[in-house]
Amino acid sequence: MSRLASVAAATAALVWNNVVLPRSGLGPYGRAVAGGALGLSAVGAARAAGYGVDELGLSASRVRSGLHYGALASVAPLAGYAITLSVPALRKRVPPGDGATDLAGWVGFRIPVGTVTHEELVFRSVLSAMFHRGWAPTTADVLHATTFGLWHVRAARTAGDDVRTTVLLTGASTWLFEWLRRRSGSVVAPALLHLSVNVGGAVAAEVARARAVD
Repeated sequence: MSRLASVAAATAALVWNNVVLPRSGLGPYGRAVAGGALGLSAVGAARAAGYGVDELGLSASRVRSGLHYGALASVAPLAGYAITLSVPALRKRVPPGDGATDLAGWVGFRIPVGTVTHEELVFRSVLSAMFHRGWAPTTADVLHATTFGLWHVRAARTAGDDVRTTVLLTGASTWLFEWLRRRSGSVVAPALLHLSVNVGGAVAAEVARARAVD
């Protein structure tokens, strides 16, 4: 039963992100709120189904560990962005921001709520717990990675990115996110890394655009 439930939950997540949310008619902030609400609702449903806070990576006693591992993991992408922006030849390779995006709203709300909270609660908390309860560890990790990769199909098409490359890269990133989740015992760790990668990338793009104009 737990196997069937995990597959059903994963399928529902893919339909939500690739079909329902894009067709909802909501603006970017509305989609962010809806995503954050779904993450919280998924946790509530998992708790009602008998999953404990430790199993979901949400134990208050593990927050400190999550902060520790998440902060350490975030050093690498942030240092990478800083080095890239400081070297002109590398900075020119950064896809520049368009200057029209509400950067403050993007990095202050839409990424933290609509991307990080949304995805980490759905994947590193609920689906991770469901997969690991129903399947052997390796199979659980493969299912987790596959689902997370396919989660990004619509986003890749919207951005004009190669879908196969996006699915492979985001799927592969799951192994690191999940390792942080298991090592620290908290979803805080992968959430911090996720936040640093996305916010750092948005800021780097805007800095690259501004310097190109100068």
